[in-house]
Amino acid sequence: MKNDKIKMQYRVNEQIRVREVRVVSDAGAEVMPTRKALELAQEEGVDLVEISPNAQPPVCRIIDYAKFLYQQKKHQKEMKQKQVKQDIKEIRFGPQTDEHDYLFKLKHAQGFLKEGNKVRAYVFFRGRSILFKEQGEVLLLRFANDLEELAKVEQLPKLEGKKMFLYLTPKKAGVVKKSQQKRDRETAGAEAKLAMAEKQGENVSHGGLFANAKNGVDALKKLNVEE
Repeated sequence: MKNDKIKMQYRVNEQIRVREVRVVSDAGAEVMPTRKALELAQEEGVDLVEISPNAQPPVCRIIDYAKFLYQQKKHQKEMKQKQVKQDIKEIRFGPQTDEHDYLFKLKHAQGFLKEGNKVRAYVFFRGRSILFKEQGEVLLLRFANDLEELAKVEQLPKLEGKKMFLYLTPKKAGVVKKSQQKRDRETAGAEAKLAMAEKQGENVSHGGLFANAKNGVDALKKLNVEE
């Protein structure tokens, strides 16, 4: 079936009914009457294959048709193999994520990104823990910062129901760094949210989300210094 589909894409020999064609080869290209191109193909014992019907005039090659189809099939197979399947891997944080658990999940995220997968990290707020959504946002910002060498932010932390999501995608070479002004604004915003979180976080464990919130702002400050 696949071979039939490839065959239907090309006209060959007498199926080519235009007046003239551009014949391409390793030596270059030449426009000539279609009849002359057919005669040249017959003299070489091969075929005249139309490879670009929409060009003016249509482009053809003088080549064995079976060999041509094999090359096309091989090329399509190679292109398919080069296509990277990108999965989305989830990392879940709870309202009381401690430092050890955070580092454990950070290591998993690094592995996912190195494999070419996207990462969807989220904080799940159960019950009254939704009051501390500011700390959850700063935690996710810290997470993004700790992965900045491997990933870029596809979507900033966003609350959807009882979950706050952060989307990361593997970083490609040549990513433009943020301006100093933009980094300063982000740090100031994170610090303001942390100040608000401190007022609400009297009952939050210092080894849990509140501690990660502090580390999140520290990480943003460090990024500004290093960059």
